[in-house]
Amino acid sequence: MGPHFSEQAFDFLEELEHRNNRDWFEEHKPSYERELKARMLEVIDAVNARLADFAPDHIRPSSKAMLRIYRDVRFSNDKTPYKTHLAASWPRQGLEKTGGAGFFLQVGVHGVMVAGGSYRPGPPQLLAIRRHLLEHHARLRALLAEESLVRLTEPLDGHPLIRSPKGFPADHPAADLLLNRRWALFSNLPGAAALGGGFIDLVIERFRAIAPIVDFLNVPLAAVTPLEREAATGLRSAR
Repeated sequence: MGPHFSEQAFDFLEELEHRNNRDWFEEHKPSYERELKARMLEVIDAVNARLADFAPDHIRPSSKAMLRIYRDVRFSNDKTPYKTHLAASWPRQGLEKTGGAGFFLQVGVHGVMVAGGSYRPGPPQLLAIRRHLLEHHARLRALLAEESLVRLTEPLDGHPLIRSPKGFPADHPAADLLLNRRWALFSNLPGAAALGGGFIDLVIERFRAIAPIVDFLNVPLAAVTPLEREAATGLRSAR
């Protein structure tokens, strides 16, 4: 039986939906530390052990993989301070801060989301992916048609453009792929999936299916230069 979450963890998250304030959270923080944070770190450690078989470049210390439960409310109209789910991410080593593709897990009462790829690539990253597709679109199509991927994930929703991106031919064999602005695949499970001893197996089965897409995307993403990243964020012009 592998690491998983408890009914007490979900009780905490359900209550947090209704009492999302600092006073309540601080009063119940020992429960958070024991039933949510500690268990999530165990889940991450178990995932890391299994990633060694097929995605060793994505292994990450559990304390860095786990996302904070505190919301960033600086630019949000919703000022509730806490997320009502737990999450972790596994970007490729060396690309953590530069938009590399990776794996993602979110656990909540209302569902478990297992995902992988590049959800919101920045302009230089998206350009690199599109250029790569000009020569390698057939390979990507084959990967997207793999039986395990089709069976375990939702169809790719790339939030496509209406017209071909500037600088790319509309009649290219990869034209439909070039329209995509997002390159992430998702698998949604009921929240109860996180309560059973086979939880890690469910996560890893999906990560393994998505891994070839993650590897494909990281070829062009790893080649994005610091100069391109700075130009896209305006850092270079600000100097």
